[in-house]
Amino acid sequence: MIPETSRLLAFIAASFALVLIPGPNLVYVLTRSVSQGRRSGVCSALGVETGTLVHIAAAVFGLSALIARSDVAYATLRYAGAAYLVHLGLRALRRPEALDLSGTAARIPLTKVFRDGVLVNVLNPKVALFFLAFLPQFVSPGQGTAGTRGQMLVLGAVFFLVALALDLVYALAGGLLSGWLRDRPRILRRQPQAVGAVYISLGLFAVVPAL
Repeated sequence: MIPETSRLLAFIAASFALVLIPGPNLVYVLTRSVSQGRRSGVCSALGVETGTLVHIAAAVFGLSALIARSDVAYATLRYAGAAYLVHLGLRALRRPEALDLSGTAARIPLTKVFRDGVLVNVLNPKVALFFLAFLPQFVSPGQGTAGTRGQMLVLGAVFFLVALALDLVYALAGGLLSGWLRDRPRILRRQPQAVGAVYISLGLFAVVPAL
């Protein structure tokens, strides 16, 4: 049920690499933490990693394999994720007050912060591709259906713990940055445009290979 040690170590390294690469999950956690403090950042991290559990369940119970064999299903996932990223970017550009650290802007409820975090990850093509393309490579063959699912559960749990730990670090770091940014209003005024541009760029990049 537990993958070989060499496979497990390689998977841990790959998991760290995926989470450390800047992407929508990192942007979302840092944005919420910087704009609303550590509680919001932690809540966003928990939401993002709840989305990870959805990917794990999909891989374990065969949905990932189904999507990989269906061009229509895969294209639907890619375009849905890209559309949501662009939506987040446009929302940041239209509502810059959401990133205001002065304390006068309306705060986003933690339930919505959590819900958006779940959607950011569930519709994140990078994470979906990771589970679709790489997770099966770390499963030892010849274990039968039950053994394969058991290994994938172990690998999924490892990935979840790695990702949650790093996202919580991002959340705490973002909370510390909020005070520094509050004293630098010029940087703060440019933050919504930068965050919006990053989200939109990620959304467009997600569909480039399909064009």
